[in-house]
Amino acid sequence: MTRLLRGLFIVWVVLRHGLDELVLSSFQRPGLRLLTRIVSIGRNLDAPRGQRLREALEGLGPIFVKFGQVLSTRRDLLPPDIADELARLQDRVPPFDSAIAVATIERAFGKPLDEVFSHFDQTPVASASIAQVHFATLRDGRHGGREVAVKVLRPNMLPVIEKDLSLMRMMAGWVEKLSADGKRLKPLEVVSEFDKYLHDELDLLREAANAAQLRRNMAGLDLVLIPEMFWDYCRTEVMVMERMNGVPINRIEELRDRGVDIPRLARDGVTIFFTQVFRDGFFHADMHPGNIQVSVDPATFGRYISLDFGIVGTLTEYDKEYLAQNFTAFFRRDYKRVAELHIESGWVPPETRVDELESAIRAVCEPYFDRPLKEISLGMVLMRLFQTSRRFHVEIQPQLVLLQKTLLNIEGLGRELDPELDLWATAKPFLEKWMVEQVGPQKLLQQLKAEAPQYAKLLPALPRLLNDYLQHRPHQLRAELDSLVAEQRRTNRLLQGIVYAGIGFLLGLILLPMLVRLLLRL
Repeated sequence: MTRLLRGLFIVWVVLRHGLDELVLSSFQRPGLRLLTRIVSIGRNLDAPRGQRLREALEGLGPIFVKFGQVLSTRRDLLPPDIADELARLQDRVPPFDSAIAVATIERAFGKPLDEVFSHFDQTPVASASIAQVHFATLRDGRHGGREVAVKVLRPNMLPVIEKDLSLMRMMAGWVEKLSADGKRLKPLEVVSEFDKYLHDELDLLREAANAAQLRRNMAGLDLVLIPEMFWDYCRTEVMVMERMNGVPINRIEELRDRGVDIPRLARDGVTIFFTQVFRDGFFHADMHPGNIQVSVDPATFGRYISLDFGIVGTLTEYDKEYLAQNFTAFFRRDYKRVAELHIESGWVPPETRVDELESAIRAVCEPYFDRPLKEISLGMVLMRLFQTSRRFHVEIQPQLVLLQKTLLNIEGLGRELDPELDLWATAKPFLEKWMVEQVGPQKLLQQLKAEAPQYAKLLPALPRLLNDYLQHRPHQLRAELDSLVAEQRRTNRLLQGIVYAGIGFLLGLILLPMLVRLLLRL
């Protein structure tokens, strides 16, 4: 019943904002134009189409806002008016009442607001789908006088998200049962991944931990700044962090006027992304422009500032190595190796012919090499690869969905910063260096260092363990061997019986006609 009511509400919002008219009007057929005019009767649809789409997504809740944020980074796929409106979803979602934010903070800390902060700006500086941010100054303690940003969770988020996820699970189940591609696409597993990340966003303590981990990982790179978390003031619904001062990355003209090297900024963004993915296996997975600023402070001029760490992606060592090998093979145009990797990983059926898969991948990727970013689209490449994957029954990997989303965000961001950026040439040296480090002596030393504590505990005990083994283990082995010998003897007797029975049956078939002829003669 809850899913039905939510479904009806979604239909009502779609009709209220005229999204049906927006879709129908995009087609040029006369019959559909007439239908567009008919469905518009009695509705006020004077607002611009981009505004109507943005307001509908805001009304439908956080999951739809997230979808709009991803779309907003793909200006190569959207008309300018729609892209501009959707960009407002990045940090300008209508805020909730500041009185509610204050009440949430006081409930979380168990004390009045003015006992925690000497100053608190009631007007939020940013408002997104899950939370909003206020600037403040801490009153006392070891961080007294520090300027901070206070992130406060929106009220009653969990029920809305649960309703939408329930609908998504239901639709994913239909896709899996009714679609020929259902099992290959693994829609239920994809929704499960999405469910996990959305629920993680509702726990600001988890977000603070993500930020702390990224801050440690990026400390030696000198390309990106991540705010310090003030753990004494972090709760599930409230998070207090270092206040960062920067210019939003989508204000390109302002950055250029301040002297920021925009092409270098684009290259640094690619380096940060690939470092987080392949070196650390822990990456910021919500990299739309609303979450990224550029420092104009003289001490850190031109560095990225990352914000909002509610969604992070993680990769296992196997995932990292597999992806790095794929990317490296792509950059070297070694399509045969790409095909072999797909077969080795089990992503395609083992009987797939390497040469056929190699040819299909070459046809997709070859046209896009040696071109600047303005002339290629990773979205188009992924779409063509998806079409190829259907032919070869490639299984979708749910753990890589966030990586694909982030890669599209990076491409959209790079396209805005420097359309002349050669993504392949920028990433290739990094990946080749990373691959050398993975198989070289440095990696061996790192692994030995990581295992050293375990070896240190094992070595002193090794003589005793060896002595215990020599004294006691042979008896156990003898019992096991006796059991195996007895079982083998039983098996041998059974096999002998089967063989003898078979021989007797064959002899019977041979001798039976002879006996019959002998009896007839008598």
